[in-house]
Amino acid sequence: MCGRFTQHSELTVLAQRFGTPLPTIAFQPRYNLAPGQDALVIIQTSDRRLVPMRWGLVPAWAKDPHATPRPINARSEDAASKPMFRHAYQRRRCLVPADGFYEWRAKGKAKVPLLFHRRDQRPFAMAGLYESWRDPEGPELLTFTILTMAANELVRSVHDRMPVMLLPENEAPWLDPDQHDPKSITGLVLPYPGQLMEAYEVSTSINSPAHEGAMLIAPVPNEPELL
Repeated sequence: MCGRFTQHSELTVLAQRFGTPLPTIAFQPRYNLAPGQDALVIIQTSDRRLVPMRWGLVPAWAKDPHATPRPINARSEDAASKPMFRHAYQRRRCLVPADGFYEWRAKGKAKVPLLFHRRDQRPFAMAGLYESWRDPEGPELLTFTILTMAANELVRSVHDRMPVMLLPENEAPWLDPDQHDPKSITGLVLPYPGQLMEAYEVSTSINSPAHEGAMLIAPVPNEPELL
């Protein structure tokens, strides 16, 4: 699964990397994004845009968003058929830019967090789905979920699932609003090469969503990287 991630690249970097206009929004680098919080997401309608959305999907048909489960992850293997996700899977796919994501592994009786990221430190795109929920008497609520898949050889040493990290050449087809065929869409979900990634242990301070800041991604001293 994916329960925490980082999104700290500058807006200019994200806009250039993902081919979007530079948005005129307030943005603070995030090193400990947690469910229920807002993150930047890339969508494509007539053009690509970077927009803020709440993490935890609320389907458009929900009568009460507070009484509806808000899944933060969707299994890529069956998202196309599940009522919660199938309409978004066909028509409302998005990219969730990230610089890294966290997973936890057992260490004695404790669980310690590790940060997974690209070896070249560049941002990548996680495959996501998004929805728009409208309150007749209130503002539009935009929400998203992150797709997961079986872990690659690096992440598997810690967890059996990982977010779908799209290969760069599959980002545009994933966003394509005219692509509705579930088989073609599913064909874009491919394992991300573990040799292009690395991981290291970080402070347990990230266990609390209240903690934020660049110090959270600093390696724990004297802890070797995962190979």
